[in-house]
Amino acid sequence: MDALLLHRIHFAFTITFHYLFPQLTMGLALLIVALKTVAIRRKDERYNQAARFWAKIFAVNFLLGVVTGIPMEFQFGTNWSQFSRVTGGVIGQPLAMEGVFSFFLESAFLGLFLFGEKRLSAWGHWASAFLVFAGSWISGFFIIVTNAWMQHPVAYRILPNGEYEVTSFWGLLTNPWALLQYAHNMSGAVITGSFVMCSVGALYVLEDRFSEHGKIFLKVGVIAGVISCVAQIFPTGDFQGRYMAKHQPAAVAAMEGLFNSKTGAPIVLIGQPDEVTQRIDNPIAVNDVLSFLIYGTVKAEVTGLDRVPRDQWPSPMPLLFYAYHIMAGLGTYFALIMAIAVFLLWRGKLFDTHWVLWALLLSFPFPYIANTAGWLTAEIGRQPWIVYGLIRVPEGYSKYVSAGNTLFTLLGFMGMYTVLSILFVVLVYRIIDHGPAVTETPSISTNAAVTVG
Repeated sequence: MDALLLHRIHFAFTITFHYLFPQLTMGLALLIVALKTVAIRRKDERYNQAARFWAKIFAVNFLLGVVTGIPMEFQFGTNWSQFSRVTGGVIGQPLAMEGVFSFFLESAFLGLFLFGEKRLSAWGHWASAFLVFAGSWISGFFIIVTNAWMQHPVAYRILPNGEYEVTSFWGLLTNPWALLQYAHNMSGAVITGSFVMCSVGALYVLEDRFSEHGKIFLKVGVIAGVISCVAQIFPTGDFQGRYMAKHQPAAVAAMEGLFNSKTGAPIVLIGQPDEVTQRIDNPIAVNDVLSFLIYGTVKAEVTGLDRVPRDQWPSPMPLLFYAYHIMAGLGTYFALIMAIAVFLLWRGKLFDTHWVLWALLLSFPFPYIANTAGWLTAEIGRQPWIVYGLIRVPEGYSKYVSAGNTLFTLLGFMGMYTVLSILFVVLVYRIIDHGPAVTETPSISTNAAVTVG
């Protein structure tokens, strides 16, 4: 196994593991603000207790996100030094802003939110929750801006020494790819937060333990979930797919298994791509749908891989095909189960419909799988470029870091992350098992500091 492949596996492993945590952090941040808002408006302490409960899980999740995120920053220098040297003048700016501004905003006010409740007014405590939410979402934006420049480079110029620099920082921030990718990514994060919240709520209701709080979790999670699931499909997913078809036609063709350009292109629901024979085995397809989804008419021609040089095909192409279809399939399931749940909630039957509660309870891993598959789709679709159309992957890795050193550190990370995984599961299990803290105070005041512990 050569060094380049190991560098790719190394970074893929660390970033995939890391993103298990930020997606829940960003999703829960919004839902905690929603719980705090309802608590104040209704003067209902149960919602305040619910927010406090999820803040504990948020804190544990945030901690693991920080611990697993820091090594990735160093990997730019250790594993991908050539890429960092050439593009550091561009990607260094949003990454620095993410750390200096949004990360410190999030971490500082998280401490205030967790430990300042007795010293703050109800609205002051709400403000600290909102700033945690703002910090986490701004952090996500700067990371997306960095990745979007690699997907669709804008606002840059190449210096005589071959390095890249920004010509317009505003142009970098308003990269159309970044805006579309950010909207799609954040709706995915809210889906994760919603399903996790619904899962815990369903557990409490099915066990008839902390059932009042469980019903609150289900209400908030289902409402947020159905909105985010719809947004994930349209407009965010639809718009990003159309933009990708325009600027990365090879990626779209590989995602859909379209080996040959075709007017009235079908969408393949199930099948196995065969690169050797350049066809889909055992396909279940719906004619004309792909052309309609991308161009709004069944008469449009969709570019296939036959018009892309073979050395510019995304690789491994079958993994891209399967990752995309896993993401799309789970996204459809999410919208369906959340639509059923919100209908039953509206009819007042959700808490007594056990099969839906069981479905919500057992679905909590699926958003993690879908988000991971989505990122695999984006990153494999960019191949063989590390910066699309400008720098190929073999030009960016650290050529003086041997395969042996990379394998050794990869095994070390795997061992450490296994320990961290066990620690995370134990801590979250204890929080869920203990349940929301129940106090005797029936309501909260909007004029005085909250004194509930």
